[in-house]
Amino acid sequence: MNPLHQIEIDDFRRDRLLAALTLILGAAFCLGLPFALQAGAEFFLPLTAAIVISIALVPLLEWLERHRVPSALASFLSLSAFLMLVNAALAIIVVPATGWFGRLPEAIPRIQSNLAPLIDFYSTLQRFVERTLTSVASGTEATAQAVADTTPTSVVDYFISAAPAVAIQLFFAILVIFFFLAGWTRLRQRTIRRRGSFDGAMQTARVIQNVVDATADYLATITMINAILGLVVALLLWALGMPSPFMWGGIVSICNFVPYLGPIVASVLLGLGGLMTFDVVGLALLPAIIFIGVHTIEANLITPLVLGKRLTINPLLILVSLSFWGWIWGAPGALLAVPLLLILQTILQSTGTPDLAGFLFERGTLTTAEEMRERLFRKDNDRDG
Repeated sequence: MNPLHQIEIDDFRRDRLLAALTLILGAAFCLGLPFALQAGAEFFLPLTAAIVISIALVPLLEWLERHRVPSALASFLSLSAFLMLVNAALAIIVVPATGWFGRLPEAIPRIQSNLAPLIDFYSTLQRFVERTLTSVASGTEATAQAVADTTPTSVVDYFISAAPAVAIQLFFAILVIFFFLAGWTRLRQRTIRRRGSFDGAMQTARVIQNVVDATADYLATITMINAILGLVVALLLWALGMPSPFMWGGIVSICNFVPYLGPIVASVLLGLGGLMTFDVVGLALLPAIIFIGVHTIEANLITPLVLGKRLTINPLLILVSLSFWGWIWGAPGALLAVPLLLILQTILQSTGTPDLAGFLFERGTLTTAEEMRERLFRKDNDRDG
């Protein structure tokens, strides 16, 4: 055998061994990461949420800094604006929702009477619903009274009344947001300056800017759309005579942050609220029907027109991300699923998608030494010919 060919084959075997080790370590990391995130949810969930929120607040921070506001003060103002927004949502939603929760036991007979014409056709389903409602009624009264006595009216009240672990997580997340924003400018400059070349520095700056722009644009746009959606639904429910219409509008807005699943949850909750409020089943289901109609217009016309193609995400990837993060962190994970997917997609689009097939089949673990010899043999024949 040609000595040069032997050297190339030896180099190929070494590269294949390194590729196999890389593949094994990568597979082990991918398999172990979800369970690590799930087991360490008390640390990773507030940290991840804080980072996503911080990235979304960066444009506001930079706008304040451009107007000569010191970084620490700009960070404090940005964080304060976010907390005021959360506090307003909490006051609009949580306080009235507690009253609805307290009314649930006494509203069960009305729900039964509203559903009776439908359940008459399904006697088995009727017995199941009666058993379920009875168990809910027996276990809800004391809980509803306890919740009504401790109704949080602001973020501070919620922070004080929450369990110690939740309070610590909230405090940790707030600190992470503040210090992330306070050190954002220096962190970005230091990251760019550490690149070994001008091209590398420009690529790093481009990736950082793309991630910030995409995340902030998406969250700001989707928040505006959901707020308008909630306001329209609230006004329609107010015209219908539904109590606490702005609470329902807030619930609709929050649920709509979770694609596909959120609107289903909102429809079910509105249906339950209608059954608790109205005596006629057709009128009781009208709140859910109103939301479904408004959401259909928003999802098929408004959102695609406003977001455009630049922030469009593959629906299959959205479902996979929802399933993955929902499995790991539950409802908070579902809320973070789309922003995290958008951040990952933006990074891959800016840096290039890894060629896994080429890694495995060309010079990686699934390429044999015999195939390498055949390539060298064909190369020699082509050169001689």
